[in-house]
Amino acid sequence: MNNRQLSFVLRKLKDESLKWPTPVAVEIACSGKPFRVLASCILSLRTRDETMGPAAKRLFLLADTPQELLKVPIEKIEEAIYPVAFYRNKAKSLRAMCEVIEEKFSGSVPSTIKDLLQLKGVGRKTANLTMILGYDKMGICVDAHVHRICNRWGYVETKEADETEIALREKLPRHFWKEINAILVAFGKNVCKPVSPTCSLCPVESYCEKVNLKRSR
Repeated sequence: MNNRQLSFVLRKLKDESLKWPTPVAVEIACSGKPFRVLASCILSLRTRDETMGPAAKRLFLLADTPQELLKVPIEKIEEAIYPVAFYRNKAKSLRAMCEVIEEKFSGSVPSTIKDLLQLKGVGRKTANLTMILGYDKMGICVDAHVHRICNRWGYVETKEADETEIALREKLPRHFWKEINAILVAFGKNVCKPVSPTCSLCPVESYCEKVNLKRSR
């Protein structure tokens, strides 16, 4: 798939995504608060949107800033975010993250990838998403969906998500950087699934090289 084809595919999928549920992280970003985006990313690890969304809302009723969260007992945080996966570890990560924000960044969520990566539990995916949705800055958030689909299309050839981000930074047109994650997360959850994707319903199947795809519907 070349960039001309990719541009058509992403524009088509952006239109199609209006039919699919909006990723919870995008909904939370509408608050305009980087802390909400950052905390939601921590909660989302190995947790479905339908579980993470309500948990995030309960958490933000308790605390909506790093300073507020540091005043909440760890047991209360655990109670609020249950039943997200690894909720006890995530509660500790949230507290540790807020401590670093308070001590090293004067209580404000960092606005660069370099600084965000200093926070406990924050990897490149979370850092990029916080940059994009929290600060409206340039970034490419590569999660499992973006990594899988870009390789399945034959647009990149990579083994790990971080490698995919590097490859996309080199070839993906910049006007798609911020939105590729939201588009492909919706597409990946509803059509281009990890196992047995519904290729018969895919609006862009003719552009897909189906790399390493063994079974589809």
